[in-house]
Amino acid sequence: MKRWSLPVAAPAVGAIVFLLSTTAIRLAAAAAVEHTFVVSKMNMTHLCKETLVSVVNGQLPGPAIEVTEGDSVTVHVVNKSPDNITIHWHGVRQRLNCWADGVPMITQLPILPNHNFTYRFDVAGQEGTLWWHAHVSCLRATLHGALIIRPRDGAGSYPFPKPHREIPIVIGEWWAKDLAKVGRNMSHSWFDDYSSASTINGKLGDLFNCSGTLKAKWKMEPGKTYLLRVINAALFSEYYLKIARHKFTVVAADANYVTPYTTDVIAIAPGETVDALLVADAPPGRYYMVALPNQAPLPDTQTPEYSTTGMVQYCNDHSPGNGAAVLSSSRSAEEEEEDGEGGPSGDVPVAPEMPDKHDTITSFYFHSNLTSLRHRRRRSQVPARVDESFFITLGVGSICRPGYPACKRSGNSESLLVATMNNVSFQLPAVTTPLLKAHYYHTNAEDTLQVLPAKPPRVFNFTDRAFIPYGPKEGHLEPTSKVTMARRFRHGTVVEVVFQSTALLQGDSNPMHLHGHDMFVLAQGLGNYDAAKDVARYNLVNPLVKNTVLVPNLGWLALRFVADNPGVWFMHCHYEFHLSMGMAAVFVVEDGPTLDTSLPPPPVDFPTCGHDNNQLQNEFYLATEKTEVLGINEV
Repeated sequence: MKRWSLPVAAPAVGAIVFLLSTTAIRLAAAAAVEHTFVVSKMNMTHLCKETLVSVVNGQLPGPAIEVTEGDSVTVHVVNKSPDNITIHWHGVRQRLNCWADGVPMITQLPILPNHNFTYRFDVAGQEGTLWWHAHVSCLRATLHGALIIRPRDGAGSYPFPKPHREIPIVIGEWWAKDLAKVGRNMSHSWFDDYSSASTINGKLGDLFNCSGTLKAKWKMEPGKTYLLRVINAALFSEYYLKIARHKFTVVAADANYVTPYTTDVIAIAPGETVDALLVADAPPGRYYMVALPNQAPLPDTQTPEYSTTGMVQYCNDHSPGNGAAVLSSSRSAEEEEEDGEGGPSGDVPVAPEMPDKHDTITSFYFHSNLTSLRHRRRRSQVPARVDESFFITLGVGSICRPGYPACKRSGNSESLLVATMNNVSFQLPAVTTPLLKAHYYHTNAEDTLQVLPAKPPRVFNFTDRAFIPYGPKEGHLEPTSKVTMARRFRHGTVVEVVFQSTALLQGDSNPMHLHGHDMFVLAQGLGNYDAAKDVARYNLVNPLVKNTVLVPNLGWLALRFVADNPGVWFMHCHYEFHLSMGMAAVFVVEDGPTLDTSLPPPPVDFPTCGHDNNQLQNEFYLATEKTEVLGINEV
């Protein structure tokens, strides 16, 4: 157990008075927000078929959590489902609070069926759109919702015109399948499961021919400005979002303000959020909102993916609006649906012209055009020095199945596909103690961790499309290992990472999410990273700040972050199939020299026993390869 005995200098009397008064003001301004999430199974009818799905409080999407910067949040999770559950608060920094991050066997034991768990965290120093979701394989497809943080001084303190209304737009997928089974199949590289439709706020839209199909619909007043809070909660796809005859002004991404950027299309990958202003300045009428999934072109594997629609319609209701009003749930969207069509009678909705589904360049330019808003309060400076550097390749490889020590590869049934970082695939440790608890109490469970390599084992033409199909060219690059990968950082370490997407058996982009920290996006490019010329392109003045960065198709992205939040943090791809196949690692951040830079002990009600580790192991598929255990401090 950790004990501290630190000398403390006595402050001056005036300093004590000032500290007490400012603390009192702060405490008076902050609020305690409390929710109860009941996770259960319920039948929902989509595509003319009834499907049993996991939901929170009977809603899809789940309830939105709406708070003000500095508030404290308490969420009681009651698990009435048959599955193990954890909830991750995506993008919440969890400063000195890694215990509430919600990753099974990384930060906590899962919440067993018919058990409860309470998450407690605050949202100090953050504003904008985040979200919450289950962190159990595939269940986040229906267990998710918005987490909206408004400025302490009210909507009038936004660094953009105060909107007439705020509208959450949650893009997702509908799976007419048992999602727990889909997750198990993906972890064993069985890829015959695909979503059946795409959704906006849980609704299919009218592209699907089935009676009773609803679409998300919003009434807007001519000339008014609306703030769209867009979240991609899908498992598989990046989406293009457009509204016919309207433009967006992007003002934030991942709860960080950006230099206003005007565009007619939003590109948003799984895990990302985008805040955009929409001015209702088109001629009166009805306009389709369309969400189109994109995918890598041939020779990459082509999977069934579906567009979906919502509806924007103008109305003549000039009743006083409340700028803080929010359509924050699927129920609110249904109420809009029931209010009638609006607009001129008999109007045919106008549809936008969408990018091609294989157009990945539009996504590249959208993300490249975003920069941080300068001179905004709480804006952090890019660290000039770098303490540790990594070059991490992202791809797919293979391991031998049990009983085939010298297996055949290139799609042979003797081998198993895995996703990799620097040619190593992540697996959960075969232990009964979460890694965070092992780290805090210095138990031998940490000995199972092996070092994430700082560079790939070999250099080759990473973006050669000839590597995408099975063999023979890529055959010698396939063999990989599967271990519990981690990297340890001293408190305050400035880390630079260059992620390089590869063409190894796929040509996907990769939305990489780091828990507990924001990252500075210094630069991104297509093709292979070349330090000799690409470092000169780094934006060290106002780079985009994100918690989820999209490494472009067959391209690269360079970032920096400061490892100053003690704990055990997950870094992983937010494509569910990549995560289930092992594109992940653990970053361990050590304590700093003082109490306020050190991880406190676990909450008194933290669960300590009773989980089913076999079920958890299935999520990531524990390979049978025997590898030498290395100390985590070795390089």
